[in-house]
Amino acid sequence: MLLAVSVDLDEIRLYHALHGMSEAATEALVYERAVPRLTEWARQRSIPLTWFVVGRDLERFAHAEAARRLAAVGDELGCHSYSHHYDLTRRSASEMRSEIERGVTVLAQISGERVRGFRAPGYVVTDMLLDLVREAGLDYDSSVFPCPSYYALKLGALAAMQVRRKESKAVIDAPDVLRAPTGPYRVGRPYWYRGTGVWELPIQVTRRGRLPFIGTSLCLAGPTGARLLANAVAGEPFVNLELHGIDALDASDGLGDLARHQRDLRLPWSKKLDAIDAAVKVLQRKGYACVRMHELAARARSV
Repeated sequence: MLLAVSVDLDEIRLYHALHGMSEAATEALVYERAVPRLTEWARQRSIPLTWFVVGRDLERFAHAEAARRLAAVGDELGCHSYSHHYDLTRRSASEMRSEIERGVTVLAQISGERVRGFRAPGYVVTDMLLDLVREAGLDYDSSVFPCPSYYALKLGALAAMQVRRKESKAVIDAPDVLRAPTGPYRVGRPYWYRGTGVWELPIQVTRRGRLPFIGTSLCLAGPTGARLLANAVAGEPFVNLELHGIDALDASDGLGDLARHQRDLRLPWSKKLDAIDAAVKVLQRKGYACVRMHELAARARSV
């Protein structure tokens, strides 16, 4: 049994865009504070990480150097597009292709390694986007999130913002995504069916109820709830735990305004990592070996 832990390096400006807030005053909190905190935690637990990186962030020398260091210690760098447009799937095929290819190119230059994986902004994909991921020579995508509670909460949040006349950059996926397999599969057409396309490593949900097993849900659940969620995914041959850099930040990092919109930021970052750690310990005790995402994908293909 394998466990892959990945981290989406979405900077603070992207959360401001989600909540209809003005541009963030800082562009570096995730790289400057969250990355070192998550790196230290992972090293203590002997966990290799996969980092999904927004290409444009590496235009900053300090960010590029941070990504280079992550690759140098053996972590995997995956493509999270070049610009992280939440409406990527509503853009032209040529722009989608450019977003994938530019993101892959900058990561390959930084790491000196072939980029193998992609994660779409906001978890939203289409058949065309997944075709382009495959055409770019990537081995896998990890974006499909077949989670009814997450879908309902996102839909409700967008509706509430409309009532308040706030504009969010978030885009809602097709509801049929909730029918997608919960374990690794080759996508068909439409992508929520099995087929012969690119390999998909879905965002993890529990075996019953399809509850979200991601960083945000673990942080909000606390260590006790996180252990319960971990037991609810135990037994799956492959577990894909997705975190965000913001999971290692809190309001005291200068995010008081954002914390009014994101409940998880009201929790101390150390307590949030305690909850994530509690879930990982459960799975490790049950015999899960921690691997990078491309290794999980390779094992899934061989089964």
